[in-house]
Amino acid sequence: MKATLVVRNIGQLATPLGSRAVRGKKMDHVSVTQNAAVAVNVDTIVWAGPETGLPAFDGPQPEILDARGRAVVPGFVDSHTHVVFAGFRDEEFLWRASGVPYMEIHKRGGGIATSVRATRQAGTAELMSQASPRLERMLELGVTTVEGKSGYGLDLDTELRQLDAMKRLDVLQPVDIVPTYMGAHSVPEEWKGQPSAYVDWMIQNALPAVRDQGVARFCDVFCERGVFELDDSRRYLEAARAAGFGLKLHADEIVRLGGAGLAAELGATSADHLLKADPADLGRMAEAGVVATCLPLTAFVLREPYADARAMMEAGCAVALASDLNPGSCYSQSIPLVIALAVLYMGMSLEAALTALTLNGAAALGLSADRGSIEAGKLADFLILDAPSYRHLAYHTAMNIVDTVVKRGKIVCVRS
Repeated sequence: MKATLVVRNIGQLATPLGSRAVRGKKMDHVSVTQNAAVAVNVDTIVWAGPETGLPAFDGPQPEILDARGRAVVPGFVDSHTHVVFAGFRDEEFLWRASGVPYMEIHKRGGGIATSVRATRQAGTAELMSQASPRLERMLELGVTTVEGKSGYGLDLDTELRQLDAMKRLDVLQPVDIVPTYMGAHSVPEEWKGQPSAYVDWMIQNALPAVRDQGVARFCDVFCERGVFELDDSRRYLEAARAAGFGLKLHADEIVRLGGAGLAAELGATSADHLLKADPADLGRMAEAGVVATCLPLTAFVLREPYADARAMMEAGCAVALASDLNPGSCYSQSIPLVIALAVLYMGMSLEAALTALTLNGAAALGLSADRGSIEAGKLADFLILDAPSYRHLAYHTAMNIVDTVVKRGKIVCVRS
């Protein structure tokens, strides 16, 4: 066996296992190994287990990283963000804090429209310069893979520019970026009152251009009353699937429209938000293998009831957690707060939350075969915590305890 890096003296190695999403109550269990070690060859884990079983290595001796008795967990996969955008909406945050509903701000011409105006004026270099520090903060918080959505252009040029910025950023910094086209984020001003006509335009013009650009892996739609309702969402997603894209939905966030059921019907990779989802539709999602992605930071900021993740698990769903970093309803990438909210208010065990942020987050991006757990054959994406146990992820409430980030076998961030 060859290795380029060996992490020794791990006090506790905690990870879900497998190459697909963990469903239902099985999420409550992770593999825990005391006094462990992990061996990496270039970018891939070749061995993980008790240090007493560490094999001998051929060829040049690997670099040794001493975990000093601390805990190691997989790198976090933030499977729902809007990380590339221009401009800020701090005024709207304070409006909401004073009691103005999110959809009322949307009707006033604020909300997504405000970010659209700023992002349309930004060139690729500016979009990258604004997104770079957000990605740096994510890395410090232990995020090793992130999904990024477009959706702040709503015209073809800006949407392609957002996706191009993600492609360029992907190779300039350590965090892997999975791009999603979300032209169906809102109805732009030039199509006001004509959502079906805008969907027609996207199907005929935007989807072919995005496919030809070759950056986006998924298409997403804001399936919501007053935005894109079920019929328009269905035909848009069917066209996206025919063009070769994986499918995602913002579903049942504001009202119970049936987006979760549509996700099950179409076999989407994930349906996200789900604050108002019909329990029967959650059951259909479980049967169809659609990952239920919960975004507690957004509910926190909007002062909405949290998604019932425990009910989703009991329905047999694979649940993921993500930040929903965006300029309006959730300007935060705080994974520590995600964990705290999940454990304290969403009925999730810490083991379920850890699984939701790692292996199931990877599954929500179609990547669970190569990341999301610490086992041989997976990418060497993992974290050394400044704590003796993974339980401190919840116990050290809403605080960042990530000390060292290893990404594709390289030490890319050290805080101590």
